[in-house]
Amino acid sequence: MKLYFYLRLCTHFLVAVIFAFVLASLFHSQFVMAELTKVGVEILFNDRLSMNLDDLLGLYPTYGIVIAVSYFISFIVAGLLIKRYTLSPNILYCLAGGVGVTVALLAMHPILEITLLAGARSTFGFICQSLAGAMGGVVFANLRIKQHIATQ
Repeated sequence: MKLYFYLRLCTHFLVAVIFAFVLASLFHSQFVMAELTKVGVEILFNDRLSMNLDDLLGLYPTYGIVIAVSYFISFIVAGLLIKRYTLSPNILYCLAGGVGVTVALLAMHPILEITLLAGARSTFGFICQSLAGAMGGVVFANLRIKQHIATQ
């Protein structure tokens, strides 16, 4: 029974990470293309699709892992807070996902001396990256709640 629980937990975690990463990558691509358009670059629809796919594949080895590590830490903290204080999992995992991505982006800046994602260099772009993290937290919370209901 414990093995089944941990397999489901890992599956929910991976689904949330993938969801947040895809959303964050798409936000990144759109912000970069918007900036290119501002300076007069014409981007055709096929080029937009190609850039989205290239960013998904190119960012995965770095940004995907950054999101996974930030989620691992923030979801453990959220899980402990939920158990200790009987707080809402929906709200807490949403906050944990958003805060985890925000902290990861802020931590990378002094280490690398540059914002890793061009799409997060503006305030709105940074907020959208954090929002992608929060949405992944919502996905995780909903999967966990459905699993909890199904096992009762």
